[in-house]
Amino acid sequence: MSTQRKGILAAGNFIVDHVKMIDAWPQQDMLANILSESQSNGGGPYNVLKDLAAMKAGFPLAACGLVGDDENGRWIRHDLTVHGIDVSQLRSTRERTTSYTDAMTVQDSGRRTFFHHRGANAQFDVIHCNFAESQARLFHLGYLLLLDRLDSFDSHGQTRAANLLAAAKAAGLETCVDLVSAEHSQFREIVLSALPFTDHLVLNEVEASRVLRGTLIADNPAALLDAARQLLVAGVLRSVTIHTERGAVAATREGEHRIQPSLKLPAGYCQGATGAGDAFAAGLLYGLHEHWSLERRLRLAVCAAAASLADPTPSNAVLPVHECLNLADRFGFGAFGSPT
Repeated sequence: MSTQRKGILAAGNFIVDHVKMIDAWPQQDMLANILSESQSNGGGPYNVLKDLAAMKAGFPLAACGLVGDDENGRWIRHDLTVHGIDVSQLRSTRERTTSYTDAMTVQDSGRRTFFHHRGANAQFDVIHCNFAESQARLFHLGYLLLLDRLDSFDSHGQTRAANLLAAAKAAGLETCVDLVSAEHSQFREIVLSALPFTDHLVLNEVEASRVLRGTLIADNPAALLDAARQLLVAGVLRSVTIHTERGAVAATREGEHRIQPSLKLPAGYCQGATGAGDAFAAGLLYGLHEHWSLERRLRLAVCAAAASLADPTPSNAVLPVHECLNLADRFGFGAFGSPT
């Protein structure tokens, strides 16, 4: 890999999120009150890039995706540009409208439910990424299971996402993959196809359970670590990180592992969990890009996730790196297990 490469190219879902705070989740046929609403970035790569910009990353950030030739698509392009993110590989199409999500967030709990329109993201494909045009060091792809064309299998039984990741690696980029917790009849097969071309895999306990055909819970770090090691055996090249609301675990190909509790946040701090997983991924990617230790990048990841919780939108509350890390000194960590 060229030592001159620098920056992160993030590809996949670019979505306009319509975030609505509601007073309670209603039963079928009943009514809930919308207390406030806002429009924001949505989708793994979009959120990660906005988070990294908010964290004041001192390296280039670039977007690769497909949006509609419409108002929402132009809104995304403008939003990325004003935050210093390169949009030269953010393609437009007239065949589909820009993807959007209605994110319903319950005010008291911060729990959220998503109503998603796939739109142009469903057509995002290998041809939309030109790695010859990029000098990025890391290629982040998200989300598998929510990119219809990339989730499809070719005549050789390999997903097009795997082909895209293979092309990134052939061009000299280090790859990172994120998943979405979606129902899919081929969830396991789609993920397994991508693993041999994935340097770093980041996922939650629900997604790991579906890949491994088991049941993982959020507060069992020993079982989560075992799952991370199983995913390395399944093909991940360098590291697997599993995050939950209680904390995160990571294991590497070299045999290193780490358990990192989440921050112990006070009542009323959380204003919405939308995008917290992507903020976690942004912290992890920052640490990977800067060659931080496993311990240090996991600490930043949980701190970035905690920062994001202070606002209903995915990225508006994310802080510069040192301020994210300061949250650990301010709040401390909760109970999740000790590093071993």
